[in-house]
Amino acid sequence: MADTALDRLLALLDLKEIEKNAFRGFSPPEPAQRVFGGQVLAQALVAAMRTVEPGRPSHSFHAYFLRPGDPKVPIRYEVDRSRDGASFSARRVVAVQQGLQIFNLAASFQKVESGFEHQAQMPVVPEPQDLEDDQQVLLRDPGLRPDIRGWVARERPFETRSVLGRGPFASSGDREGRAPVDHIWLKTRGVAPDNPDIHRALLAFISDMSLLDTALLPHGKSIFSDVQVASLDHAMWFHRPFRVDDWLLYAQDSPSASGARGFNRGALYTRDGILVASVAQEGLIRPR
Repeated sequence: MADTALDRLLALLDLKEIEKNAFRGFSPPEPAQRVFGGQVLAQALVAAMRTVEPGRPSHSFHAYFLRPGDPKVPIRYEVDRSRDGASFSARRVVAVQQGLQIFNLAASFQKVESGFEHQAQMPVVPEPQDLEDDQQVLLRDPGLRPDIRGWVARERPFETRSVLGRGPFASSGDREGRAPVDHIWLKTRGVAPDNPDIHRALLAFISDMSLLDTALLPHGKSIFSDVQVASLDHAMWFHRPFRVDDWLLYAQDSPSASGARGFNRGALYTRDGILVASVAQEGLIRPR
């Protein structure tokens, strides 16, 4: 029986193969209205990984969220083995609930190769040990509504420590506006298995947690405000090896918001400044 939030998340990622190229995933027993997007991202990526030969790690995926997922209903992940070439493999995954597509993902895998190397420089930020756990900071906020406070207080598989902070929340969920830039240290609360595929899936999971909120920063809003928010698409590129049970810096920014959509970018660095992954996402941010 799972003992920690990380154990329970790892169990969710251990999909059941129900037939060739088809897998079944479940959602945690929580009072959520819809399935968390990061969960579907991670589970779909695991489904694709299960069909690729060893030695070909995923280097990128591109996904679209089509319908809200029902957390009370199992999710069927159907994998299309699009191509296996000399160096690359391609997979398409469709997530289905009650006969309807809720999500699709295209992932690419490549055998390990060496070549040219360069990367962007990591922002200069305080070390994670000099910052406080975001969960504890939020729970001290007197403006946090009781319903949100219960959600924040849940045991979580990841610890996050914000460099810039989100500022105090009003009872409406609003906050003081600022530039659409955020820097967040993150890692799992506990040791993850020595399986690079699992570390990629876990990073996909957490990459959806805070990114959309970045587009709301300059408008003084948050995901707790009277705003309809939802991830619309999500793309991720894995550049170099990493572990999610050691601190990674998630540097995020939002270059544009228009048409009730916010566009967001993210870069993930190790503590010694190695760029290990990049993320891009567009999300619905519709004023109610």
